[in-house]
Amino acid sequence: MFLLRKPSDETIRQFISSQQERSFSYAEVGATRHEEEPPGYNVDHNRTRLGDGADAYEGAVAALKRWRQFDLGWVTIVPPNVPVEVGRTVAVEAHTFGFWSLSACRVVYVIDEAKRFGFAYGTLPNHVECGEERFSIEWHEDGSVWYDIYAFSHPAHPLVKLGTPVARKLQRRFARDSLATIKTLSLATN
Repeated sequence: MFLLRKPSDETIRQFISSQQERSFSYAEVGATRHEEEPPGYNVDHNRTRLGDGADAYEGAVAALKRWRQFDLGWVTIVPPNVPVEVGRTVAVEAHTFGFWSLSACRVVYVIDEAKRFGFAYGTLPNHVECGEERFSIEWHEDGSVWYDIYAFSHPAHPLVKLGTPVARKLQRRFARDSLATIKTLSLATN
């Protein structure tokens, strides 16, 4: 959904409500869990080392649980206080090129292991893209802590299809900004 002004809380509520019972907009639900590369999609894999030890890991996990990887100034998750739980529906609110957009997505699965936390969300019919994205924090045996983003997608909205090179550029910008944001948040805890 593209808008000329920032969506109101009521517009956001109605938008999410309209997507609540809708099915995912792609068949490969859960494919990011094992980094499958479904044919016909662009695949992006980005990661950064956050630091070392329990503080870096716990700080980064806390940030992911609060959707802080979307606190980028030009992108955010709405509403912001939705728990990261399977089946929860949210919207990605973006402000680019003078326009606002809302894109509906739902949490597909959650990873909650001793040294790995993350989740994936999948697109719903009213999303500018079609696909799935996984965000995870990993604490390796050498003590290093990593933030990993793995996604597959292709344009869904007609305007995004027409502007595919621009859309791909925005996806790369999101990944770069998200990596930097989580890194900054994890360093603040050290």
